[in-house]
Amino acid sequence: MTSPVAADLFDTMATMRAMRRLSAEPVPDELLERLVQAAVYGPSASNNQDYQYVLVTDRAVMATLAPLWVRCVDAYMASVGRATPAAMDDAAYDRMRAAMEHQKNHFADTPALVIPCYRSPRVNADLDGVRSMVSLLGTSGLGRLAARGSRISLLAEASSVYPGVQNLLLAARALGLGANLTIWHMMLEREWKAALGIPSDVHTFAVIPIGWPLEAFGPVRRRPLADVLHRNHW
Repeated sequence: MTSPVAADLFDTMATMRAMRRLSAEPVPDELLERLVQAAVYGPSASNNQDYQYVLVTDRAVMATLAPLWVRCVDAYMASVGRATPAAMDDAAYDRMRAAMEHQKNHFADTPALVIPCYRSPRVNADLDGVRSMVSLLGTSGLGRLAARGSRISLLAEASSVYPGVQNLLLAARALGLGANLTIWHMMLEREWKAALGIPSDVHTFAVIPIGWPLEAFGPVRRRPLADVLHRNHW
């Protein structure tokens, strides 16, 4: 038997559409802080908890960021965004593009933004640890690990941030707030970080616009489970 809590959770996930058409009505600070608290509940690599969250609600700051958003969206739409994704038909993608344009044109009115950040902790070299890794992985395995070190480091950072981001998105949906996860800012990350005073050694992982939705929540459209589930082997 499915518990009421589980039923509510699955319904929340099943109706958590990306909301790009948002009202300009402010969102109370206590609700925004609850969203960030939900993100903090997420796991992080080695439980280091080296994440930080920049919350933007100031109109002047939002006005500074709006031209950067326009440049990033236009760059995306002029390149990768020209092609309809394989999982969508042209009509559905046209509707999504229209929502993207609406968000772009009204970005300065967005009530709030959350920018999840992460600063990797310093790792001290441990000779005994290296010897153990050689023993366990072999020299060839250790060589492959070293060659993929930057990717593994990036994945460690991402795995410390995106679970919290998903918590934030779920919390927003549960509170009736609209939000969507974007990484377009990465095309001009240096400019975004400068505008927000984010230190150079801190990585940003998303810009999440948040506000009261102008559209109704509805079922998400995803590929059938049978198309993506592999049992016991690929």
